[in-house]
Amino acid sequence: MSHEPFDKPRMAINRVYTRRGDQGETSLAGGQRVPKDGPRLEAYGTVDELNSFLGAARARAGELAAREPQIEPFVAVLLRVQHELFNLGSILATLPEDVHPKQARITDAEIAQLETEMDRMNEELPGLRSFVLAGGSRLNAELHICRTVCRRAERALVTLSRAESVPPEAVRYLNRLSDALFVWSRWVSHITGAPETLWEPNQSASGLTG
Repeated sequence: MSHEPFDKPRMAINRVYTRRGDQGETSLAGGQRVPKDGPRLEAYGTVDELNSFLGAARARAGELAAREPQIEPFVAVLLRVQHELFNLGSILATLPEDVHPKQARITDAEIAQLETEMDRMNEELPGLRSFVLAGGSRLNAELHICRTVCRRAERALVTLSRAESVPPEAVRYLNRLSDALFVWSRWVSHITGAPETLWEPNQSASGLTG
């Protein structure tokens, strides 16, 4: 039987604009006013950016699932991760002293689930002899974009952790998610029969003309 360890959102969005951010500041969950270019904002803003790119990948995967039924469960995985990223954003938008015991966050369970899915999908893939270039298919490229934004979010969290307290699970989750996105990019190419483009150093201008 499933349980709900986190509180439901308690908010009503009636007006999109408030004009309170016109001076370059915004409010954290606890009400504190902080600069919009501060390290905490950079961290959860990049997580939000990642979530948007993941939504684009999920939409693309949903289109492919109509003719490739094996991708249908993967669409659900991407949706789950989007919820998890919002949970991550919630905890990052809150100063440690304001965190509620049942506030949404990332836990070891989310990290373990990514590892399980990554291992299962990786077993289906051929070994690599070189690095992979993005672009074997549209979905492959979108997942690589997600991977690189995820790495940037991870770097932002590491930067934040030098100045403020950051849940260690948050950094571990993004580290594992970026690895998962790499595996997923290869897996969707494998399932759909899209070509996998490997890095060939001599395909550069100097290599071709040398």
